[in-house]
Formats: sequence, structure tokens, C-alpha cells
Amino acid sequence: MAGRFTPRPTRTTVRGGHVAVGGSVPRQAAKPGRVRDWVPDGPLDLGLVLGPLRRGPGDPTFRTTPDGSVWRTALTPAGPGTLRVRAAGGGVRGEAWGPGAEWLLERFPELLGAADDPSAFVPRHRLVALTRHRRPGLRLTRSGLVLESLIPSILEQKVTTDEAYRAWRLLVRKFGEPAPGPVPGPMYVMPGPRKWALIPSWEWHRAGVDNKRASTILRAVRVAGRLEEAAGMEPGAARARLEVVPGVGPWTSAETVQRSHGAADEVTVGDLHLPRIVGWALGGDRDADDSVMLSLLEPYAGQRHRAARLVLLSGRVPGRRAPKMPRWDIGEL
Repeated sequence: MAGRFTPRPTRTTVRGGHVAVGGSVPRQAAKPGRVRDWVPDGPLDLGLVLGPLRRGPGDPTFRTTPDGSVWRTALTPAGPGTLRVRAAGGGVRGEAWGPGAEWLLERFPELLGAADDPSAFVPRHRLVALTRHRRPGLRLTRSGLVLESLIPSILEQKVTTDEAYRAWRLLVRKFGEPAPGPVPGPMYVMPGPRKWALIPSWEWHRAGVDNKRASTILRAVRVAGRLEEAAGMEPGAARARLEVVPGVGPWTSAETVQRSHGAADEVTVGDLHLPRIVGWALGGDRDADDSVMLSLLEPYAGQRHRAARLVLLSGRVPGRRAPKMPRWDIGEL
């Protein structure tokens, strides 16, 4: 969460994208993997940069450790891999294991925002400028992987944060494979397209995933190769390709390319909370809709997603006026 503020843990505020990365507690020596060092050209906050890739505190593909390391697993085109990221001297060190190790290290700088240009952003509101000053290490990650962001985004459609995170956690643990390397506790690599396609209907039900979301994921994995090609496209073209899949709309495609492409201008529309948060923070309008939000973000054309993230990280959210959305677990029905 942002600084000294503690926004309500809605899915939108969590998407502000910050995870706590611990201090300097030493950890047991691990078996060496392939290593790459990189020195960023400015401030870099690992928790802020990699935070959007974590799907809840129990995400089996993402873990932080007390020594300040961030661990992440990925199903790369070369196979499964595990990446450990930590500060080292004046730079950052990536250490990777598994068949996907080389692929992960080749794209290591982009994962940490090397393709992002924070200097292109010009604050137009005092709140945004203040948050940027407090969070100078914010860069937009670019994972280069589409399906790993698309599937959890589909799981998050029109449900609570807890429901979506629980479904992702249960499905990856049951149908993924153990992560390669000396991981700090149980970690898993997400299933490949074929494994997703073979998940029985009752397992979707047990994970609390309704037929609409499960069917959308099944349609997506059938054309996984074509969707992964979108990683090499411009964000707008990538979103258009994703939205060809029935059940993938503007909300889901934006959530995906923000992570897979590091898309600085792809703002999320169709969200339950984001318009009101942006409207309240930038215009004092707690009832703002998408059109009002886009109007308030217009001065940030080309950088609207970054502006929205800074708003989320500011912690300035309107007070709740209605009960929390109830949690429905269809697996218990």
C-alpha cells in the first residue's frame, strides 16, 4: 500500500501494486542458478515494480522473503522457470533456475522497467506530484507473457478480490507443477494451456469459478499461441487481439497489457471502484463514472495508467457508503 496510508483492500487499491519487501535478514545459501546483474538508470523500488504481478498474499507463483528478495515463477516459451530478484550493490541481481532461466534473464531488465520511461510523466495535480515524489522508484513492469496475466484477470471478473485470489491459488497449486530451483517454501508454475483445458468442471466449481469465467479461460487457452504473439504487438493492437476471445472485454484486456506490455497509457475502464477513486482524488467527485475518470485523466494522455497507479498509491479514497460486496463461494453450493 501507499506510504503511511492504508486504503481499503479492494481489488482496485491492491492494484496500486506494492508488496512489502523485507529488510536484511540473512537466508540460507541456495544452490546457484544462472545470474545476471543490471544497474537501473534511476531509483527502483522492487515492491512497486513487481507488485502488480502478485495475485494475493498466498499467490503460489510469487513470494517475498525477509532478506529483501522477490521470487517469481513463470511458464516461458522455453519452459518453466523461477526467478529470484534482489538488490546487489548499486544494482539488481537476477538469479534463475529451470528450462526458462535464460528466457527470464534475457528479459530481466524489462521486467524491472528498463523499457519504461518515468521521465515522460508530468504531474498535473498536486496529489499526483506528491505521490510521485514519495514513490520515486515506481516503474512499469513488462513481463512479456500474456496468458499469465490474462487468466488471473479473467478470474477477477465481477467477483471480490478474495474469491479471485482463492481460485488462482487453488487451481495453480493443484494443476501447476513445482517450481524449479531452491525456492523458499512451496511455489508452483502456472499450468500450460493443455492443462488448463483439461481441468474438470467440478474442479472449477470447487475453486469457486462460475461457468462463464471458466468458459472464457477455456476459449483463451485454445488459442494460446496466437494470444502470446500479442506480447510483440503495440498495446492497442494486443488488446484488440485479446478482445476477439468471447468473454474478454476492455477491462480484462487493459489489466493484461498493463502487466505484459508495461503499457503506460492503457487505463482500466469498466471497473467498480477505479472511477470513483480517481474522481474523488482528482476532482472531488465520489460518484464519477468512466467518462468522468477519462476526462480527469486526459491531461495525462500517453501516461494515464501511470497516473491512475499514482492515485491508487496516494491512499486517497472516498469513504464507504454501502456494505462490502458479499462473497459467494459457488463451491459450497
